[in-house]
Amino acid sequence: MKHKRASRRGWHRVAREDETVLALPHGRIVDYVAHEVTAPLAVPFRGRDLRILDDGYRWVHYSPTGHHHALTVHLDPSGVPVQLYVDVGDGVGVDPDGVPYIDDLYLDVLAVCEVRPGGEWHVTDTEIVDVADLDAALAEGRVSAPQHALAWQEARAAEAALRAGTFGPLDVVRGYLSDPYT
Repeated sequence: MKHKRASRRGWHRVAREDETVLALPHGRIVDYVAHEVTAPLAVPFRGRDLRILDDGYRWVHYSPTGHHHALTVHLDPSGVPVQLYVDVGDGVGVDPDGVPYIDDLYLDVLAVCEVRPGGEWHVTDTEIVDVADLDAALAEGRVSAPQHALAWQEARAAEAALRAGTFGPLDVVRGYLSDPYT
């Protein structure tokens, strides 16, 4: 299991950045803007590449208290969501410096969405990834059988909620983007 922090501050791919951490009663938001990128990043999704990092891209991470997942929304410079990324973990918390973390259980849920007239986000496709990493972690003793089962249960639930339009963390991020809590 990996202790995965939500901060991107000092990322080697980015020359100029801003990052804000916001404490909410029900979790934490990390709002990261990559103003100047030295190494853009594209990731595979169902046979195509999605550019998720370049000049002006924004990553808004939401880590809800008491859950086994966290959400990062990757936005292009015009604020259009490029990818939704759900980390699945054995728990979330906050490091002493105030940055949220997840004890990562390897499985992730990726999603893409379209923005409909009126600004509604509609998830059009999802994918559960890093299955081999989770299975290897189980075989090597880095996760237990109950943690392996939890990862699958949480990933399937997050994927179903994304497809149904009922994934609560996405509502929090959309609300934050429409009216930041700062």
